[in-house]
Amino acid sequence: MNLRWGAAAAAIAAAAGLPGTCAFTSTKTSSLVTSKPSTSPLFTGPPTDASAPLTEQFGEGSRKYRRTVYTHDEWVNHRSSDRFFNNLRTLPSSGIYKNIGNEVAATVSVATAICVWNALVGGYADLSGVMHDPILQADWALKVGLPMEAFTLISPSLGLLLAFRTNQSYKRWDEARKFWGLNINHTRDLNRMATAWYGNQNDFDSTEFFEPSTAKLGPIDEKEREELLGQVSLMSWAFVRSMKRHLSPIAEDEEDFVAEVKAKLSPEQAEALISANHRPNRALYDLSVAIEKLPMHFVRKNAINNNLSIFEDTLGGSERLLSSPVPLFYSRHTARFISTWLLFLPMGLYAPFANSWNHSMMIPATAFVAIFLYGI
Repeated sequence: MNLRWGAAAAAIAAAAGLPGTCAFTSTKTSSLVTSKPSTSPLFTGPPTDASAPLTEQFGEGSRKYRRTVYTHDEWVNHRSSDRFFNNLRTLPSSGIYKNIGNEVAATVSVATAICVWNALVGGYADLSGVMHDPILQADWALKVGLPMEAFTLISPSLGLLLAFRTNQSYKRWDEARKFWGLNINHTRDLNRMATAWYGNQNDFDSTEFFEPSTAKLGPIDEKEREELLGQVSLMSWAFVRSMKRHLSPIAEDEEDFVAEVKAKLSPEQAEALISANHRPNRALYDLSVAIEKLPMHFVRKNAINNNLSIFEDTLGGSERLLSSPVPLFYSRHTARFISTWLLFLPMGLYAPFANSWNHSMMIPATAFVAIFLYGI
């Protein structure tokens, strides 16, 4: 997911308004949950500092740095006419291509071996262009090669597999992003309703909706109002922060989660949340209790609680995306297909590059094709 978890949690915390005289009171965000701004609006990759661990500069360790959020400035740069040059300029430092180095090296090694073998058994040209007889002239020493038509024939099938893979990847990313968007939207909605309806037994046109048999609400205690609404805001934050931790690797977020929870919640609440078997569910329970304590009509409490059902849906949907990858037989078949296709490709490219010195230009051509196909 390209949405940075820390930024998402901070945005939802801001929407919840932790804590104050109402759910929308502006407060300072803890430095533990505030993402450091990048030096470039479009910097979405891992740290470039030479002191950064190599494991975090590309591959699995760099994933936590690739969750960015765009604003107006980023979109302006994204649409810039210089973006094509910038993308080409950063190609050598791309983490994607560093991560597939082993696969590309294997493919290039096959291409190099074919060039060398065919030169040994079929003759070779020296640097002056003079042809020499084969070094190996045994009956079993035959040149290797395949007709390019074999690769052309199955290329459409490979293209369909890669297109399906790309579409499914974007679909899953987009679904996850929408789940977090719903969390942000309904956190705002929940705190808006809690603040507007607190202690209010009238509609906004001053029409009382309480039945005569229902006990009227007492006068609002401002200190109690601040405390109860603060708990609603705090438990809203606790849910999304717990959900972030629930969906993140332990090594990436556990330490920060524990520190943030202990800094914001009371010792009893923090201990109950940290020790819970399912932390997001525990946070939702605490949020339900905080809503139930609000002095308002039960119909309005039910309307607020509808947001919690949506939180459950976004949590369950995110868990589904995390635990259910694209069917493994499809992923494995695609990986085997593209690996086999690329490893045999040098045999097909040998003849088309006959005009180059000892067919050697097929080696960089093979590397070029392998880099971009493996990158998908």
